[in-house]
Amino acid sequence: MALFGALFLALLAGAHAELPGCKIRITSKALELVKQEGLRFLEQELETITIPDLRGREGHFYYNISEVKVTELQLTSSELHFQPEQELMLQITNASLGLRFRRQLLYWFLKVYEFLSTFITSGMRFLLNQQICPVLHHAGMVLLNSLLDTVPVRSSVDELVGIDYSLLKDPVVSTSNLDMEFRGAFFPLAEGNWNFLNRAVEPQLQEEERMVYVAFSEFFFDSAMESYFRAGALQLSLVGDKVPHDLDMLLRATYFGSIVLLSPAVIDSPLKLELRAMDPPRCTIKPSGTSISVTASVTIALVPPDQPEVQLSSMIMDARFNAKMALRGKALRTQLDLRRFRIYSNQSALESLALIPLQAPLRTMLTIGVMPMLNERTWRGVQIPLPEGINFVHEVVTNHAGFLTIGADLHFAKGLREVIDKNRPAKARDPQASSAPPPSSTAAV
Repeated sequence: MALFGALFLALLAGAHAELPGCKIRITSKALELVKQEGLRFLEQELETITIPDLRGREGHFYYNISEVKVTELQLTSSELHFQPEQELMLQITNASLGLRFRRQLLYWFLKVYEFLSTFITSGMRFLLNQQICPVLHHAGMVLLNSLLDTVPVRSSVDELVGIDYSLLKDPVVSTSNLDMEFRGAFFPLAEGNWNFLNRAVEPQLQEEERMVYVAFSEFFFDSAMESYFRAGALQLSLVGDKVPHDLDMLLRATYFGSIVLLSPAVIDSPLKLELRAMDPPRCTIKPSGTSISVTASVTIALVPPDQPEVQLSSMIMDARFNAKMALRGKALRTQLDLRRFRIYSNQSALESLALIPLQAPLRTMLTIGVMPMLNERTWRGVQIPLPEGINFVHEVVTNHAGFLTIGADLHFAKGLREVIDKNRPAKARDPQASSAPPPSSTAAV
């Protein structure tokens, strides 16, 4: 009985588990780039620390060491690697520092230089350990976390739609990868609490050759189109001069009889062509490519001034677009290409036959008048959850059944120092770090 209960609870938990719409894998190939940039940042942080003066008396020996400044950091050996249960491990061995300082020494015995050198070196190491360890901890726990805070979690894409990149569970770390699962769902800004049920295939990540891999399921794109549909954005109305001249003449000729029968007085009124998606478009991802299908109503009417519209015809349009995905910087961009188009009547087969002459001109109108507007919007793209200052380069897109993956390398468009200084808490800045006067004499430890 207990076994049955445990099995039931496990199945219940699995039934309610939320599938990710987006996955990201960071491979060990990215760590060398991250390590070099991170160590450069640590070196810059150490150069800003303030080390207190070291002064006192030891027997007949009086010492005063002041204005200590870190001038150089040398790391003979360092390694950054994934470690299960601890995510990342940075190991630094055989590190050395270059220092400059002002010294003042008084002593009354001969042949004590070796003793003094040992004493000063030990004292400086003590001071450095007191200062450097907190700096390293602060840089790793506070400042680098401020960099992670620049990763978008739930943000607006435009004035209508937002994107939710909430992490669904803790990252999974192996010796070669760090895998993260995100909700990857769009939502209408006017309905901030709206959730779109994910029934798509879960994306899978198997590759390890590039620095980073991003996977998107059909749900990711379907939630975007559902959101724009609910926001009322998937409609277009062309009136008067906005209707291409050749198409205007063809439509008037096609429906001349209807105009005469319905209302001959408005025969010269502006023509209106309205397209409206009837349902949210749907995305289909196959190994052969990605396509988006949409069914829309097409209404043709005359709009006489200060009078009700005179509807001439209403038809159904089926269209399918090929979608080419690309990563540019941090943005996932889409280029659409109209591949299939047909119109038909939902009233009768006879009326559908009468619409055949309109197929070509309406397709041309979509290609020339509508597609550029769609592509202008989709090519702006949506941001992928990466910290500020890091971009994708050399991307390769691979289609699978129900999802696609993009492998890419990483590039620091900005240094960590620049990004962290921009986002670090105000109290973390030390305005006196670089205000010390230059020392009058130098020495090295």
